[in-house]
Amino acid sequence: MLQKMLFHNLCAVAHALAAHYGSSCEVAIHDLTDEGAADHSIVYIENGSVTGRKVGDGASEVVLEQLSHSDDGGRDHIGYFTKTDDGKVLKSTTVYIRDDNDKVIAIFSVNHDITALSVASSALGEIVSPVEGNPAVTPRITQNVSDLLDELIWQATELIGKPVSMMNKEDKMRAIRFLNEKGALLITKSGDKIAKHFGISKFTLYSYIDVKEDKNHD
Repeated sequence: MLQKMLFHNLCAVAHALAAHYGSSCEVAIHDLTDEGAADHSIVYIENGSVTGRKVGDGASEVVLEQLSHSDDGGRDHIGYFTKTDDGKVLKSTTVYIRDDNDKVIAIFSVNHDITALSVASSALGEIVSPVEGNPAVTPRITQNVSDLLDELIWQATELIGKPVSMMNKEDKMRAIRFLNEKGALLITKSGDKIAKHFGISKFTLYSYIDVKEDKNHD
């Protein structure tokens, strides 16, 4: 759990930002300190209607990826594009909150719905232009971790470029490694769903991950 004063200060900033930009701007705080944070990382949110999320909901893709690389300090991402399931275009910012040991313990995220503004982007110019990343690449913000897992499985399948029925062992290993890197296996009961999708046993699923880890130590 986040330290009380830190949490209070983050909530104050989140409230101020949301009030400043209005109902089209969602501001969320993700607590990464609790066990099982992938399933319920959101501890505070303003204007959750932007993405349809609420307190107690699970991690976004960027949060899940950070959880899977807990030894990595992470780099803040400012002004990149994301999208929602219902087609909203968001300009997003992700700020990593660190403790005294430089470990990421929370994520402060801003998702500003600029769908209407994008229509007039030629006139508005810089305000809707991404500071980082390719505007054509728009990660999806899902409402729950189940949808996020489905999205990651779809990405893994697209990465291989062929249906599961045509994948060989190496293809499946590559897909599983991608999912592990993205933190998909941190989601509760994800192993069952991933194994079923790729037509393998859970034992085989985890053996594919172990193979990668063994190679990294050679």
